[in-house]
Amino acid sequence: MHPTIMDIEEIRRYLPHRYPFLLIDRVTDIEVGKYIKAIKNVSANEPFFQGHFPGKAVMPGVLVIEAMAQAAGILGVKSGRKELGLPDIPEEDNIYFFVGIDKARFRKTVVPGDQLHFDINIIRSRRGIWSFNAEAHVDDKLVCEAEIMCTTAGRGG
Repeated sequence: MHPTIMDIEEIRRYLPHRYPFLLIDRVTDIEVGKYIKAIKNVSANEPFFQGHFPGKAVMPGVLVIEAMAQAAGILGVKSGRKELGLPDIPEEDNIYFFVGIDKARFRKTVVPGDQLHFDINIIRSRRGIWSFNAEAHVDDKLVCEAEIMCTTAGRGG
């Protein structure tokens, strides 16, 4: 059993995503300015499984990447606000945008019943753009890795 550092209600305070696009269920560890560990429980009831693929359910790789970006977003928001000396919780009009991906590799398929474990580490922050090394594991096996870039902006910008 993994500890819960942030439950789904607290995660919703940091991410604007909602069902069916909120892809992080729990944060199990975080060190602001360094790393975050998060979990996604993959259920057979996920809406994307109806069409991907009938008779052979596989979680779309782009959604594994999106889940890693959401975990990176939580870390980036918390780290950026701490760096600027701002209160921990962002204003409602701030959104953290996924702005780039490099070196993405898929190693194994993700299927219903799997529990995705995300390990996200900050590489650097420059001019408001955060870079992260991101990995997703199932049963200690690497299923996806990538370098992800995110930035924050108000809804109007």
